[in-house]
Amino acid sequence: MSELTCLKLSILLWVVHVATQAAFAGGSVGVDFLGSTRDKRPEPQGVKYPRATRALANYLENFLPFLAADLGLIVTNQTGGWGATIWILARIAYLPLYVMGVTPWRSIAWAVGVVGLVMMWLRLVF
Repeated sequence: MSELTCLKLSILLWVVHVATQAAFAGGSVGVDFLGSTRDKRPEPQGVKYPRATRALANYLENFLPFLAADLGLIVTNQTGGWGATIWILARIAYLPLYVMGVTPWRSIAWAVGVVGLVMMWLRLVF
């Protein structure tokens, strides 16, 4: 996949993360809380909403370096090789693995994504 395609998919994946978190929110913290000012957060029921929340936070932590490397490659007319493709595919796999609690595969998907980022960075540097 091209860097631009991976960039487009990364934004779509952010939407999927937010939608996944929202889908589990009502049953976990209650619809009344979601419609409130959210001053007093109730203890979440179940594990899926907290996992989806943590997966979104992790995605955002990894999205910024991806965005920087991907835009750097696009602006300089370089290709990241397989780096961007590896990153996006690993991140797509990460969300369901995390929400379902599949260990150690969740961590492996994260590590593969980091390898993709490093590959992109190496293309920028060398």
